[in-house]
Amino acid sequence: MAKENKKKSIGLKPLGDKVILKEIKEKEKSTSGIYIPENVKEDKSTKQGEVIAVGEGRFEGGKLIPVKLKVGDKVLYQWGDNVSYKGEEYVIVRESEIIALLK
Repeated sequence: MAKENKKKSIGLKPLGDKVILKEIKEKEKSTSGIYIPENVKEDKSTKQGEVIAVGEGRFEGGKLIPVKLKVGDKVLYQWGDNVSYKGEEYVIVRESEIIALLK
């Protein structure tokens, strides 16, 4: 039963303190109930993402400092490198570029 809680591997393993995110795109709804397409309004502000994979961490003073996030965490971030892999879109960021962990 423990296997049911594990996330399926996407085949990408980030290096160092990098984190792979899947952007959570919320559909925006007007006051009259009409959904506004994403391409109408390009938002440059904070985005939400789900952690898909994490690197082993960074070295500081000869010691490995592991990444504090885990697969499945929801986070806020502002920017990252967009990558496409096997038809899916992902964002790669450094752990230090993540603004907050959503609870």
